[in-house]
Formats: sequence, structure tokens, C-alpha cells
Amino acid sequence: MLRPALRRLILLFTTIVAASSVLFALIHLGGDPIDGFVAPGSSLEVREQVRARVGLNRPLVEQYGLFVWRGLSGDFGESWRDRQPALSAVMDRLPATIALAGAAIVISLTLGVWAGTASAVLRPGLIRIGVRLFSMVGQAIPSFWLGTLAIFLFAARLGWLPASGNDGWRSIVLPAFTLAAYPGSVLARIVQVSMLERSGRPYVTTARGKGLRERTVWTRHILPNAALPALGFVGVEAGFLVGGTVVVESVFAYPGIGRLALQAASERDLPVLHAFVIVTVVLVSVTNIVVDLISVLVDPRQRSRVEMAPAHG
Repeated sequence: MLRPALRRLILLFTTIVAASSVLFALIHLGGDPIDGFVAPGSSLEVREQVRARVGLNRPLVEQYGLFVWRGLSGDFGESWRDRQPALSAVMDRLPATIALAGAAIVISLTLGVWAGTASAVLRPGLIRIGVRLFSMVGQAIPSFWLGTLAIFLFAARLGWLPASGNDGWRSIVLPAFTLAAYPGSVLARIVQVSMLERSGRPYVTTARGKGLRERTVWTRHILPNAALPALGFVGVEAGFLVGGTVVVESVFAYPGIGRLALQAASERDLPVLHAFVIVTVVLVSVTNIVVDLISVLVDPRQRSRVEMAPAHG
């Protein structure tokens, strides 16, 4: 168990260095970083004072080394725009994003597993066609368009739900469903294909030969084995959901880290952007570790490989 944990720790540090390097390069290749928060027409003296205050007057190599070190140490300095700790600005909005992403994960898992199971088990008919149509439409519609349509229909026209903000659970419903549409439709397709592929396996034939009811065969023998690819997708889904919050939170004016990151990008607030990227990397890494642990608990074969790993070392 020690060796896999060490590999994951090394991978996390490598990912942080890579993410910091890419962000540093993109910010500097996009022009002068101080252009986002210095008034147009400012004198050269004022610009140099600002550059010295934020540390941009140092050699580029020194700036890069300090930038990567801050990513590893978690000390991102102050926001260039608001002059408050960048990490605090991100952490203050993190609970709202976790609530939104958590709701989206629950919705996508519920819809995806139900739709995929129904599509695999049901005989050809209107319900099966509708489930497959949901899978295709969910992958085709962009989240910003779906969010705008949801605001128009459920907020402006029907008045059932608020269109923006974060005032209680009702404010999370529309952005959570919008965020869950794409991963839920992909998950439905994964579950469907996985269940149909496993329906012809020998252990399924044996279960049917024992006289078990068809419903029992699908729920106890096929679905648990078909869930493993779906669990693997959940780790990928976590990265998509955190990244997707940038668009969805902007559409719904939801006060999370996605909207904060978009504002920081428009203002070239490098410390806040850096804190957002590293916090996202850690969240996705932790989610993947949890998914791997669940996979080990679900699949005895993976548990056996983990237990035998030290013996082969």
C-alpha cells in the first residue's frame, strides 16, 4: 500500500508543477500581466511601481521559480486586484462550488445509472427510445445554451426557480441539472454498453440456469460488474465538473470559484488564477483516489492485486 500512495503523491506534485508552468506561460504569452488591473493611459512610472509591487520586475526565471514554489507550498500571495490573500479568496467560495458539483454528481449518477440500466433492460419501445435520445441530446447541447434555456423556461416564464445567486437549495437546482446533463448522458451510455456486454457472460448464463428471476440477474449479477467502468468515469467527471463550473456559474451568476476564476482571468489576476488551478488539481486528485478506493472495495480482483503488490516488490 505504501508504494501506490507514494506514486500518487509524486504524481500530484508533478501535476502541480505542470499546471503552474502552463498557467505561468499562458499569462505571460498573453501580454503584459498588469494590463488587467492598471488604468488605461497610466504613466510609465505608475506601471513600474505596480510591476515592482507584484514582483514582475524580477528576472523571468526567478519569477517562474517563485511561481512554481508557491504552487507547491500553497502560499500564492495577495490578489493583484483586491490585495487580499489569493487562497482565502478561493477558499471562501469553494463551499458553494463543492455544493454545486456534489449536487451535479448525484444527479448525473442517478440519471446516468437509471437511464443506462433502462436502456439495456427494457425491450424496444418509446421508453427505450426516449432514454437513448436523452443520452445523445445531453452530449450534444452546450452547457451555456442549456443553462440559458433553463433560465428562460423555469425562471422567467414559469417562475418556479430563481435564475441566479445562491440563496438556498432552490438556487442550486437549475445550475446543478445544467452541469449534470453532459456527464449524466455519457454515464448512461457507458452503463448501457457495459451491461449489454456483460449480459452474455458465462456467470450470467449460470445465474439464469439456476432459475433466478431476470430482475435478480440484472440487478445482482450484471449491474454490479457493469458499474466498474462507470466508477472510472466518475474520476474523469470530477475534473469536468470543476472545469464546467466556470461556464455554468457565469451563466447563473453563481458565487463559486468558477465565476471567480473567470473574473480573475479577465483581470489577469495571476495569484487568484494560480490558487484556483492548484485547488482544482488537489480536488480532482482526491476524488480520483476516493474512486479508486471504492473500486477496490467493489471489485475483489483489484483488492487482491493491491494486497499482493508488496510481495512482488
